[in-house]
Amino acid sequence: MSQFALFGQRRFAPFFWTQALAAFNDNAFRNALLVLVAFQLGLDDHAASLYTNFAPALFILPFFLFSASAGQLAERFEKTRIIRWVKLFEILAMAVAAAGFITHHAMLLLVVLFMMGLHSTVFGPIKYAILPQALKPAELVGGNGLVEMGTQLAILLGMIAGTTSMGVARAGPWLAAGITLAVAVIGYLSCRAIPPAPATAPELKINWNPFGETARVLRITHANRAVWNAVLGISWFWFFGTVLIAQLPIYTRETLGGDNTVYTLVLTLFTIGSGVGALACEKLSGRRVEIGLVPLGAFGLTAFGVDLYFARHSAAPVRGLDWLDFLRGAGSWRIVLDLTLIGAFAGLYVVPLFAFVQARAPREKLSRIIAGNNIMNAVLIVAAAGFGLGLGALGLDAVQIFLAAALLNVLVAAYIFTLVPEFILRFITWLLTRTLYRVRADGLQRVPEEGAALLVCNHVSYVDPLLLMANLRRPARFVMYYRIFNVPLLKSLFRMAKAIPIAGQKEDPAVLQQAYDAIDAALADGELVCIFPEGALTRDGAVAPFRPGVEKILARRPVPVLPMALRGLWGSMWSRRDSALGRARLPRRFRARVELVVDAPLPPERVSAATLEARVRELRGELA
Repeated sequence: MSQFALFGQRRFAPFFWTQALAAFNDNAFRNALLVLVAFQLGLDDHAASLYTNFAPALFILPFFLFSASAGQLAERFEKTRIIRWVKLFEILAMAVAAAGFITHHAMLLLVVLFMMGLHSTVFGPIKYAILPQALKPAELVGGNGLVEMGTQLAILLGMIAGTTSMGVARAGPWLAAGITLAVAVIGYLSCRAIPPAPATAPELKINWNPFGETARVLRITHANRAVWNAVLGISWFWFFGTVLIAQLPIYTRETLGGDNTVYTLVLTLFTIGSGVGALACEKLSGRRVEIGLVPLGAFGLTAFGVDLYFARHSAAPVRGLDWLDFLRGAGSWRIVLDLTLIGAFAGLYVVPLFAFVQARAPREKLSRIIAGNNIMNAVLIVAAAGFGLGLGALGLDAVQIFLAAALLNVLVAAYIFTLVPEFILRFITWLLTRTLYRVRADGLQRVPEEGAALLVCNHVSYVDPLLLMANLRRPARFVMYYRIFNVPLLKSLFRMAKAIPIAGQKEDPAVLQQAYDAIDAALADGELVCIFPEGALTRDGAVAPFRPGVEKILARRPVPVLPMALRGLWGSMWSRRDSALGRARLPRRFRARVELVVDAPLPPERVSAATLEARVRELRGELA
């Protein structure tokens, strides 16, 4: 089922429109406020600057103060009920905003700005924690992609609506008030159709101390190293995006020589790119949480951020160009491509990270972890503002600040990927398997989402673990021959993958015993362990006799066993027969059609080496 089919599902569509309308209103109100303050209140430059710089700080303050409490509420109570109260609060805020717009009461509108920050603070933990409850695991990436796409488009449309409505002569305040109030009401009506989402920690005791609970939420978020570093990656995305968006008006005017239509074009390109990248995640990931896309996204942010600098880094010789004149100018299409691809790679970067946090975080703590993520996002957004102001004070112009952020992205990404090597490992796996093979998987839903299980598979080529790793939705520990594990250049990669080296009894009994101990410890921790019971690559394409090691593993730790079979690999690259292939078979060698079949789990008491071998033989078969 395509991710777009979710729009026909009640468990997703009402929530999608509720969150999109919230993002629209948020930005429509803020931009209408900025236009009112900057152009219609008759303030001098100093007073207008004070308001416009104070406004973002006022909006983000609730994220620091109330995110931890919002995370607790989302765990303790049924989420749909909270959403309805939040949307009623939004209607109240927009009613106050309408009065502020019409009476030109700037202080009243600043109060509303704080209220909208509080609205976003409470809604945030629910927004991402509700998706794993509503969607199946195979839908998680696609659902997150749709939410990210919808959010980006809603932000753009909200910015345009707020700016243009308030700019209408004489009727602007009335128009802005009507739009924001109407959208708030529609958002409430939409949320009424969201199905119930039960509390994940109904016994949780609420701690109303914002400072103590913030520290506690950050400790919970930090508890899982991989999740914490995914949170850091998401927060870095907000840093990078904040730097980019903050500099776009100056970049448009000073470097591109454009007017407000060019600024709108630039925002549109970035938004469309983000939406395309977010939607592409499902296709590129094979409908699973594929964090291998994150390094690809990070690379694209740097590559096209640097190219944006080289595309044009001097002051524009002509000012006031509209969007058509800009597009006719020399080199403009390179800038268009860079901006669009920065957005696209941003989508590839952030969507898998959100899905990863949702998939890996304990369900009963997910809302609080999302709250911790929101706190870190707020910290990085403030840091991004300081970064831009600091570099500007040093004399750097907008395009130079873009370059600095793109280069800094290399250091930050390297730091995160060093702390969690799984990101790079998944990227290598994703790249190799999709370059060299065309894989179709059947029965992946039979792999348990949590808990220990033993996976057994036939062994055809040296890349079997990579193919399995690239298609399984959960990480697995692979048992491999110790001599291959110790190959100098590859040993660090195998350690990164947490592979378990094993040897024969006659070769090295100590290594064999260590392997059994490591397998048992992994299963005791609830991990997946994958073994190839043949003990070596097939020499003729057929399944070789299974060795009794699987029985020893299950005697020590009885866990469910999933038989699996790889089809179509014999004769492909890195199988034993690949060196005999002639010139006419090269396309098959490099783009072999491969199928992975996963059978239903077997209870350990029904498993023996002979029964597993027979079952894998039944599953195995070359593609027609």
